[in-house]
Amino acid sequence: MYPPLPKSYKGMFPFKIGTTSFIYPDSYFQNVKMLAPYLDEIELILFESTPNSLPSNHEIKDLFSLTNEYDLSYNIHLPIDISLGAPEPSTQHFALETIKQVIDLTASLSPTTYTLHLPYDEIDFENERIKRWKERIHNGMEALCTSGINSRIISIETLNYPLEWVEEILIGFNLSVCMDLGHLILYGLDMKDVFDRYKNRTSIIHLHGANEHRDHKPLEFLSSSNLKTILEMLKQFKGVVSIEVFSYEHLNASLKYLESVWKKHEV
Repeated sequence: MYPPLPKSYKGMFPFKIGTTSFIYPDSYFQNVKMLAPYLDEIELILFESTPNSLPSNHEIKDLFSLTNEYDLSYNIHLPIDISLGAPEPSTQHFALETIKQVIDLTASLSPTTYTLHLPYDEIDFENERIKRWKERIHNGMEALCTSGINSRIISIETLNYPLEWVEEILIGFNLSVCMDLGHLILYGLDMKDVFDRYKNRTSIIHLHGANEHRDHKPLEFLSSSNLKTILEMLKQFKGVVSIEVFSYEHLNASLKYLESVWKKHEV
C-alpha cells in the first residue's frame, strides 16, 4: 500500500500545481489515481519512444476517466530519446513521427501542453554548426505544423543552451515555452532574464531543487537567492507548475516546503 499525500493542494496557488507520473513505482493509472485527489494536474512522463513504453489506448481511456472524477488535467512530456535537430534524416523523421503518434494517442486527454526537448548534441558550440542545427529544427517544425497540429500546444523546454538560440523558431511557429528552472540553475543561466523575456509564452514551469551539479531534488535544496527569485516569478504566473521529482518522499517534502515559503512570501 502506497502512502497518500497528507493533504490536498488543489486550488492553493494562483497557478495549477502538479507533479510527474513517476512518484510511485507503479503504472501511469495507479500514480494518477493516488495523486489526483491532491493536485491540479499531472505531468505524464513519456520519456521513451519505444511502443511498449507508451501507454496503451486502454490506459489512456482509464486516465481520461479520472479527469472529471477529480477535476484533473494533464500535460504530456514527449519522449526525450528523439531529436528534430539530429543530423541524420532518418532520426529526424522518427522524431517527427513519434511526436505525431504521441499527440494522437493522448489527444482525448486534452493536455494543457506537450513539452518537447530540442537537444543540442554537438560537441562544438560553433556558429555554423548551431545554424545547421536550427535549420533542421525549423524544417521539422514546419512539417509538424503542416500536419495539422496546433503549434501553441507544443512547449519547448529550456535545456543546456540559451533559449535565444531557438527564439526565431519559437516566434515563427508560435510555440510555447516550458521553463525548467532546475535546468536554468544547473547550467548557470539567468532565471529572471529568461522569465522576463518569455513569460508571456510560457505555459508550464518545471520546478525542482538544483545545486552542486545535480537537479530534480526536493525544493529545500534551492539556495535562498534562487528561492527568492522563483517566488517572485511564481507570483506573476498563472499557468502550470510541475514539481518535477520522482519519488513520494521528494514530492511530499517539496509540497510542504512550497506551501510554507509561499505563505511567508505572501505576508
